[in-house]
Amino acid sequence: MDSAAIDRFEASRGRLASLAYRLLGSAAYAEDAVQDAFLRWQAANRERIETPEAWLTKVVTNLCLDRLRSAPARHERPVGDWLPEPLLEGDPMLGPADTFEQRESVSLAVLTLMERLSPVERAAYVLREAFSYPHAEIAGILDITESASQQHVHRARRRVAAERRGGSEADPASARRIVEEFLAAAASGRTERLVALLTADATAVSDGAGLARRLLWYTTRERIAAYVRAGFKPTPAKRRLAGGSPVFHIALVNGSPAVLAVVGDRVVGVVAFEVGDGKVASLHGIAATGRLTRLSAAWRRHEPGAPVIGAW
Repeated sequence: MDSAAIDRFEASRGRLASLAYRLLGSAAYAEDAVQDAFLRWQAANRERIETPEAWLTKVVTNLCLDRLRSAPARHERPVGDWLPEPLLEGDPMLGPADTFEQRESVSLAVLTLMERLSPVERAAYVLREAFSYPHAEIAGILDITESASQQHVHRARRRVAAERRGGSEADPASARRIVEEFLAAAASGRTERLVALLTADATAVSDGAGLARRLLWYTTRERIAAYVRAGFKPTPAKRRLAGGSPVFHIALVNGSPAVLAVVGDRVVGVVAFEVGDGKVASLHGIAATGRLTRLSAAWRRHEPGAPVIGAW
């Protein structure tokens, strides 16, 4: 393969990786899909490919759909028992973030909700919301009719909106202040203040410090406050599990404010927040080591400010 063909693929790599991440919720699987697409690009009769970008988009989308439909994938990530891989702000795999829809499509909250969609609904939704493809092109990518594309996107939007928490996009500075106040209340044990900082329909989900066999879901403010307070209460057992005494930073993860527990140069836990109407609408707690590898690597290249909690 000549350098021009390689350059043409590399020019699309970032967009393809961002597409695959939104479809699969995993940076590692997204990288695999993009690499498989490169191998197909290498083997293809490129002289017969009129629009390389469209061809590559279709290949990556269908590779992701194959994975989402496969029996091993269904076993790995049953609906309701899977959380996406969090990515630190600035990670190129997060992709386009110019519009509210693009930013929302990569939030942990929406990536989690998209697990409830069929693979084709998820693909149509991502192509439309995150990449602004017209329905005619989505139909060509997914080998469906234009009318079917419109229906898939409509159903996906409706299902995501029905379970979405947080409402309109919060101002970043205001959202950070709310998270700081929430963290201070959690660290001090002020459960009643935690309850006051949660919306009436707030939800929380956790992988149980990476140890639970099933996700832990909390759907009342009192239960969420108790879970948060217990999670941020230091104990010798938690320090042993973390490999040391963590410090806590606030950073942006998948476009939302998040609390990162850091031991040395490793991120050992993430709690991402969705904020709406001046309160916390949802929390996603992730501590499974395999889901934090890429974020930890990015954190080592990051220049954080002072931790919000320096001793635990």
